Amino acid sequence: MNPWLLLHLQILTYIGVLGESGFAQLDGAPPSRIAVIGAGIGGTATAHFLRQHFGPEVRIDVFEKGTVGGRLATVTVNHHDYESGGSIIHSLNLHMQDFVKQLGLKYRRNVAGKTAVFNGQEFILEETDWYLLDLFRLWWRYGISFIRLQMWVEEIMEKFMRIYKYQAHGYAFSSVEELLNSLGGSGFLNMTRRPLSESLLELGVSQRFIDEVIAPIMRVNYGQNISIPAFVGAVSLAGAQANLWAVEGGNKLVCSGLLKLARANLIQAQVSAISPEASGESTQYRLSYTTQTEKQVELYDIVVVATPLQPSVGSGISFEGFDTQPPPIAGTYHHTVASIVHGYLNCTYFGFEDPKLFPFASILTTDTPGLFFNSVANVCPVNITAGFRRKPPQEAGVYKVFSQEPLGKKELKTLFKSYYSVQVTDWQAYPHYWSTEELPPVILHDGLYYLNGIEWAGSAMEMSSVAAKNIALLAYHRWSRQVEMVDQKDLMHKIKTEL
Repeated sequence: MNPWLLLHLQILTYIGVLGESGFAQLDGAPPSRIAVIGAGIGGTATAHFLRQHFGPEVRIDVFEKGTVGGRLATVTVNHHDYESGGSIIHSLNLHMQDFVKQLGLKYRRNVAGKTAVFNGQEFILEETDWYLLDLFRLWWRYGISFIRLQMWVEEIMEKFMRIYKYQAHGYAFSSVEELLNSLGGSGFLNMTRRPLSESLLELGVSQRFIDEVIAPIMRVNYGQNISIPAFVGAVSLAGAQANLWAVEGGNKLVCSGLLKLARANLIQAQVSAISPEASGESTQYRLSYTTQTEKQVELYDIVVVATPLQPSVGSGISFEGFDTQPPPIAGTYHHTVASIVHGYLNCTYFGFEDPKLFPFASILTTDTPGLFFNSVANVCPVNITAGFRRKPPQEAGVYKVFSQEPLGKKELKTLFKSYYSVQVTDWQAYPHYWSTEELPPVILHDGLYYLNGIEWAGSAMEMSSVAAKNIALLAYHRWSRQVEMVDQKDLMHKIKTEL
């Protein structure tokens, strides 16, 4: 049997056992009220896992000032919906797979399309219909760099997959550093502190391969260059593999589904302040929030902040009345502009006078000065019918363009012969790596947790889901004083002993 398939089946078995085990009885009374701030994939997954571990009686309120789904979002073009935010999920993202299964959602049918890399003048790398020819071209141009890269990514993925075993056995971590160290030791931690390019060169990957293949992938996935941390780069490269999928109807359906599965109360409101309040020997938290009609205050036993707290993001949340203030959250988030354009691609710009001969569905770009877009792709709607076909370039199609700045008329006229509509979303989509070298804390205060620190190790739907599971376990064990389940060392050996 394929070793990846065997590993996959083993971990699914662990997750199944965990899901059936329910929740353990706490030594004392369970919390009566838990608040989660943010209804993106991280917040809604947290609500789901909190319900699993704390049981049916606790009240779980999820606060969201915007739209459920957060950075998983769609826009409507010509009566069809298209992903404008997070759009791909890796086949080894086991939490996301489990969510889809539990919610009864469906995998979106994949529509094949070829990819090319553009350097501002010409295509320097083109995918064909023949896999062996593509491999030969890669070898001819880059030697064995692509093999070295593949082995490196697979080794990292294999170590990262340990997290599912740890979580299936109920282990949690009090910091992102502890989590990474448990998976890959000091190697994983070092990967958060050194540039991707440096790691790959040390691995024996050629500079040409880095510039022409790795850089375009970083630009489309994170809008940044090859100087991003190596661990972030590995997450990005795993997301560039062929075995990817998405949810029929839109990935945001996972978020709304998890809220229902958790039987959580959605409160459409802006949380403005979190304040501690002594309650016997423990601490509760007073949440001040504003709905469309009024200002209110509620008390909670546990609070999970599942929205970025960096000042540049503008969460609007202040921490008031703490004897020791929660540590400030450093860093900034990177702006990426997603433009959904309904129109005719200008194939002449890419060197094809006849659009009928243009074979590519996705175009990535190198890090070339003056190149005004990161990528352009002919995208499919979130609902794909049996007879659906991707529109050829000579017909008006729907394209997603990623760029650092909003596209002006000049840029749009360069990329498109003509267009009917343009819908622009300016995302603060993921961290601006190296704006801080610190990994944000998970524990802000006793009973007060922060989910989004995981993004500084790698920003992806599954990373947020892993963080959600970790925080639910961490909150559960700290509430029930099961300290032996937190930050345990040598977990692989311990789990083998348990088995």
